[in-house]
Amino acid sequence: MATEQDIMEAFAGESQANRKYAIFAEKAQEEGFSNVAKLFRAASKAEEIHARRLLRIAGMIQSTAENLKGGIEGETHEFTTMYPDFVERAQAEGRKDAEITFTHAMKAEEVHAGLYKDALEAVTNGSDLKADDVKICPVCGNVFITTPPEKCPICGVPAGSFQVVE
Repeated sequence: MATEQDIMEAFAGESQANRKYAIFAEKAQEEGFSNVAKLFRAASKAEEIHARRLLRIAGMIQSTAENLKGGIEGETHEFTTMYPDFVERAQAEGRKDAEITFTHAMKAEEVHAGLYKDALEAVTNGSDLKADDVKICPVCGNVFITTPPEKCPICGVPAGSFQVVE
């Protein structure tokens, strides 16, 4: 099944390029290169199109309940296995910047897994997830579906910085 492996490798590459080019667009815009920023945004969108098509032909888009189960599995792996290992290596190498970033992500992934579990329970019962405004911390990626606290419990960013997710 070499083609199946190729599909997944292409999906990973296209997904990474999508995010990388979106971030490069922000940097170009900051530096005053608005047309270069547009080019990077266009390339980012093109990579997203490729990734979406690859995910579909890989058969990885299931029912919402199955997608939530997959999300729970992935997020749980990240906060129980992947990020703890990464934090440990970063500490051993004295990379405080990486240690903090990995720790923030690890804690946010645990929140995501819990929210996916809540959503799965709701979907299994035939209803949507009960949520106020969904907000995200722009520093660590913590997600809030109820009124958020005054500051992010993971990274300490003030609630006024949280972004509303539509």
